[in-house]
Amino acid sequence: MSRRIVQRLHYSAWVALALVASFVLWTPPAEARVKKIVVDKKVSPAFDGMSFGAAGQYETLAGRAFGELDPRDPRNALITDIRLAPKNAKGMVEYVASFYLVKPIDMSKSSHLMWQGVPNRGGRLTIVPAERNSGDIGLSSGWQGDNSGRTVPADDNEWLTVPIAKNPDGSPVTGLVLGRIVNASGVDSRPMIINANPVPYKPISLDTTKATLTTHLAETIDGKITEGPAIPSSDWAWAKCTATNPFPGTPDPTQICVKNGFDPKLLYQVVFTSQDAYILGIGFAAFRDAASFFKYAEKDDEGTPNPVGGHVSWVISRGQSQSGNYLRALIHLGFTQDENNRKVYDGAWPIIAAKRVTLNTRFALPDGAGKLYEAGPEGPQWWEPWPDPVRGLPAKGMLDRCTASKTCPKIFEHFGAAEMWGLTLSPTFVGTTADKDIPVPSNVRRYYIPSTQHGGGQGGFSVTPLNAPMCPGPNFGVGMFPANPVPHTETVNALRFHFRNWVMKDTPPPPSVYPTLANRNLVDPTKEGVGFPSIPGVPGNAPTGFMSPVFDYDWGPDFNYVDGSGVRTKMPPAIKHVIKMKAPRVDADGNEIGGVPVVLRDAPLGSYLGWNVVAEGFHKGKLCNYAGGMIPFARTKAERDANGDPRLSLEERYKNHDGYVATVRTAATKAVSAGFLLQADADRLIAAAATSNVLAQSTSSSR
Repeated sequence: MSRRIVQRLHYSAWVALALVASFVLWTPPAEARVKKIVVDKKVSPAFDGMSFGAAGQYETLAGRAFGELDPRDPRNALITDIRLAPKNAKGMVEYVASFYLVKPIDMSKSSHLMWQGVPNRGGRLTIVPAERNSGDIGLSSGWQGDNSGRTVPADDNEWLTVPIAKNPDGSPVTGLVLGRIVNASGVDSRPMIINANPVPYKPISLDTTKATLTTHLAETIDGKITEGPAIPSSDWAWAKCTATNPFPGTPDPTQICVKNGFDPKLLYQVVFTSQDAYILGIGFAAFRDAASFFKYAEKDDEGTPNPVGGHVSWVISRGQSQSGNYLRALIHLGFTQDENNRKVYDGAWPIIAAKRVTLNTRFALPDGAGKLYEAGPEGPQWWEPWPDPVRGLPAKGMLDRCTASKTCPKIFEHFGAAEMWGLTLSPTFVGTTADKDIPVPSNVRRYYIPSTQHGGGQGGFSVTPLNAPMCPGPNFGVGMFPANPVPHTETVNALRFHFRNWVMKDTPPPPSVYPTLANRNLVDPTKEGVGFPSIPGVPGNAPTGFMSPVFDYDWGPDFNYVDGSGVRTKMPPAIKHVIKMKAPRVDADGNEIGGVPVVLRDAPLGSYLGWNVVAEGFHKGKLCNYAGGMIPFARTKAERDANGDPRLSLEERYKNHDGYVATVRTAATKAVSAGFLLQADADRLIAAAATSNVLAQSTSSSR
């Protein structure tokens, strides 16, 4: 066995031995679970007193769930650092999670289906009117306990209070943290940002000799770094600085101040030692226990009734983007079974989620979005066991634990082009060797919504381009092309209909639809490979070099590379492998092939991209993270000929406005027939096309 594999298995073997010991020594807990709920605010009736279908009026209850975990329980023992958590007199680890319950006032009118939403960075969730019309119940509950951004406890968000790890002698647990500052200029100090929120950890000392601040002149998408000048410890400070309070400024552990100011041509990267390591993996157990309480309990330990007690027959968890990555990790780590051995989730819907959230590590950064030196794609990103020879890992799958406990939910997952190009989706389909399609198990349906940006666009039928999008991330820049309008909305409406029926009635949903190697719709992510046309205004050989790859990082020997758990000791990590990726093939217009039917995609007004190009700043000319784009068609043949555009003009395609409406009607009929569009939405789309400005007489021929 190679030294690399031995090193990778070192931490896993330690965890396995600990789990075996837990099984041998562990005795059933004293009902470890949510022990108490407190309703802090009740609005009844809610939603301005509106009535929803047969369910009638709704009410909302916002409150807190007080829970405890047995650290010896094998279901909890894999939470990183849980054995280093403070314990109560019963030897239990305590937490407090917020919750927000949306329910019919008259629970006898409930559908008995509860949607448990995973908040994205603390944002409070509810259920949409269509779900209220059906009598569904909504539960939003806290899982992210890093006290950063909107996860700080407040009245209108979701949060989780978790303990901080301490060594057995009571001393703080310490470790390395990496932060980055991009597109900064001037003398003002800057915070370290992870995606959209401040890095939640502070240096253990404000002495800059105990940290390093380096710079990068350039970074390629495949992780090659051009180093810039190192910043001497005497030339920067942990401090708040302004033009009137220049370097060295006022000491502040959340800000970095640089002597003579930041250079916008440089990316700044700091590595420092921190303490106060939140035990963030508790977020999986807290979320599980909230669902279990509202599904199964009649009352809490103090006699407070469960507001939906006896009325929940099914629970579907769902989360979008970061929250979908969280759900994938929850399933992978086995938090589908509660401490009383019961199945918690009947369905799970990770939405536009291509990897697993980084939560169960020491000094975790769950706000990460897949940028350089961010964890997340480690281990299996696929459902059933599959070989991983490139990274030297055993054949594993994300359903392994729930399969063993017989608690796997039915799963829907849907993605778009932005997840493929910007959010490392490819290995989910084809593994790290990218040479075979990985089978989708029978309890999973996969739907690919082609040519769409992250979460879909605003929809509609218009020849007026949208504004260019901001590239996601801190100061990442603006996109070169207009935003992509192709929506997910109507497709999701249809998927929701099918998912409810699958969970509640066992009615099979439409078969999975996504591009594969076998159908030759999954190809190399180059201009030639995907067949992207040469369109005026598209720089260079795009989209060649525009796919964010999966990096195989060396996080050190105390990291569990299969589970994405444990302790990362190398900051920044070395990149051992850049994983080979694939992308969907496109048609002559540059629109993707092989996904579910979508009306605007099938009645196009331009090329709809799952990628965009940064227009300015440090990342100029590179991938605009996971933003999408659109390149409109010319109106007339003369216009496209003048521009050298190979794509047919609107008039060549549709002749006139009525011709476009007819194409929309045909596309809508096709999508309804396939099960990916509800008839009511089809009628609405056709009506919208009829009143649109597409080839309308008043439409100007210029853009």
